[in-house]
Parts: sequence; structure tokens; C-alpha cells
Amino acid sequence: MFDTTNIITCAFLFISLNFEVFLLITYFENRLEIKKEENFVALGIKKYPAVTIIVPCWNEQFTVSKTIHSLLSLDYPKNKLKIMVVNDGSTDGTWEVVQKFKNNPQVELHKKENGGKYTALNYGLSKLSTDLVGCLDADSYVHKDALRQIIPYFQDKEIMAVAPSIKLWKPKTILELLQKVEYGFGIFTRKMFHYMQAVYITPGPFSIFRKEVFEKLGPYRHAHNTEDIEIALRMQKNNYKIAHAHNALVYTVPPKTIRKLLKQRIRWSHGFIKNATDYRYMFFKKQYGNLGMIILPMASISVVSVLFVSVVSIFNMLKSMINEFIKIQTVGFNLNWSSFNFDWFYINTEIIAIIGIIIAIGTITMILMSKRMSEGKFDIGMDLVYYLALYMFIAPLWIGKAAYNAIFSIKTSWR
Repeated sequence: MFDTTNIITCAFLFISLNFEVFLLITYFENRLEIKKEENFVALGIKKYPAVTIIVPCWNEQFTVSKTIHSLLSLDYPKNKLKIMVVNDGSTDGTWEVVQKFKNNPQVELHKKENGGKYTALNYGLSKLSTDLVGCLDADSYVHKDALRQIIPYFQDKEIMAVAPSIKLWKPKTILELLQKVEYGFGIFTRKMFHYMQAVYITPGPFSIFRKEVFEKLGPYRHAHNTEDIEIALRMQKNNYKIAHAHNALVYTVPPKTIRKLLKQRIRWSHGFIKNATDYRYMFFKKQYGNLGMIILPMASISVVSVLFVSVVSIFNMLKSMINEFIKIQTVGFNLNWSSFNFDWFYINTEIIAIIGIIIAIGTITMILMSKRMSEGKFDIGMDLVYYLALYMFIAPLWIGKAAYNAIFSIKTSWR
């Protein structure tokens, strides 16, 4: 007989499995459309519009110069690209570092008192003179073709914003390689949400908007330190179409320690929970399409399911280890490979185990699809091994803390 824990675990796994199948079906239904998009973008456009990229900076003296250089290296008409650097009250040498660009005709330097990233973005919007505007975090770098990959989507007058694909900048350590897989997974899911018209985040690194989005819907909001989620939900609420340009690559510097990773992901997860709460009236409403009926509810359920299933899995794993340890203490350790015989009878055929294996296969498939989408090839390496082996132990830490902060109204800091 199943106990209550097994029933709840089965329910969460079954829901997760159905969502994975849904995403994979969406991919296979649209794989030809992906190729058509790539061919369409490759044709380019005859007349490129003027674009302003706002670079909000707060204590980014070690990365901001490279960020600006990456923008200046974009394969885009120089007279059509303006870079607006907004120093948000940095206390380090950021302002001194950006002075090297003060005579560059493409770059504008602005300085203001510290008020948070969203105030720096709004300051840039107040100085805007172009019809398209984007943001690039001062710890991120764009691929030289990124803007050319994005702009053709705006030939569709209904598209009001285009999000890029974000990858990690030169991941090397175990922690960074684990994040690499996570970011790749995000590329895949965001593209599927693109086809469902359900993109609910326009990432800070290099999402491009039509100026009228802010003229009609208002400027950025604090939004629990996740203004990129809030503006996307506000756009979706007003039926503004958001696209995803999967070949527009942006590279971001990953957290290099567990502590920094947890702090970043707690902020992200907390921001999603709080913004989802603010926009809870969109849940299960047909007028909000797939976003309201499927994506937002599933994203919210996943917060609970990841916590529950991870805790149960870790508990069962520890329980098995303790039982094995007691067994060894009782009868001693005796490893005799010559007496080992494989017997199908001992294969775990419980429904939980079977669903778990199928989910793992589905997750690996989506990760490989994302690699093919962003890198043009399948690549099974140690990054995938690290992700599968470690992610379920790390992710519950930041999701649990984020949920705790949200429940007890504890604010999260940027760093």
C-alpha cells in the first residue's frame, strides 16, 4: 500500500512528466518553424532601425569595460547604435573606468545617486531618443551577431519585445558547468514558451523592446528585484507579444561560489514567487492563453514539487545509507565479485521509480535539444553529469529559502 508521502510524490512526478511531454511535443511540432526562423533571420533586413542599449552599473569596475567593448563590437551600423551607461551610485571605481569611453560618439555616460537597477533603467528611458531600447547588465557580454539576430523579429508589428538566449561566459569549475546546463535548459523552455506565446521573463541581459511598451504601460518597477519578470507579465496582461531569438547569444559571468550562487538564485526565485502572487489573477484565465492556463500554474507548482520531491528523495537516500551502514556493522563488509549475479527480480518496478526514470530521460532530451538549438550539435559531457548528480541537492536550498522569504515577507538583497 502507498502511504500519503508516496501518493503526493507520485502526483507531483506525474504532473512534471506530463509537462515535460507537453514541452517535447511542442518542440517536435515546431522544429521546422525553428529552421524557418533561422533562415528568415539570416536574410537580414534592408534598413536597420536605431537602437539604444542602456547599461546600468553598480560596482562593476572589473566587468563594465568588457561589457561596453562587446557592445561596440556588435555587427550593426555604428550610426544606428547608441550605448547609454548609467552609473547608479557606485562606490568603487566604476565611474573612473567608464571615463575611457567619454569621447566615443556612440557612448553616453550618465551618473545618478543609487536607487537600484530599475531606477537606472528608468533614468535611461527618460533620455531615450530611439524607437527600440534594450538593457545589458554590466557583467554580461554580447555576441557580435546578437543584435542582427534580434532586429528582424520586429518586422512583425505585433512583436513588442524580443528576448535573447543567455549562456555562461567560459564555464570551467564544477559549479559553473552545472549552471551551464541550467542555462541551456532555459534556452529550450523559453523557445517553447515563444511558440505558446507564453514568455514570462524578458532577461536583463539584452532583451530589446519597442519604446511604446514603456510609453503605454509605464516604466520599470522595483518588482522585488526582478523587474525583468514583472515587465514581461505586465506585457502579457496587456496582450503584448514577446518573442525569443534563440540564436541571439549573450554571455553572463556566473557566480563562482556556492554562497554567491545561492544569493542570486534566492533573489530570482523569490522574485518569481512574489511577482506570480502579484499577478495571480492571471492564473487559469483563458484570456491569458497558455501563460495563464498552463505555464504560470506549472511554474508555481514546480516550486512546491521540487521542494517536496527533493526532500523525500534525499530522506530516502539517507535512510538507505543508514540501513546499509547498520547491515555492515552487523554482518561485516564482504565484497565478493565472483558471487555477483544479475537478477531481473531485484529491479525496482515501483511506479515512482519508473516515472522518475522517464522524467530524467525527458530532462536529458530537452537539455540536448537546447544544445543543438544554441550550439548546433549534441554534446554529452561532464556538465550534464554534474547537473544530474548535484542539482537536486542544491536547487531546494535556494527555492526553500526563497519560499520562506516570500511567506514571511523577508526582503532579498541584490548581492
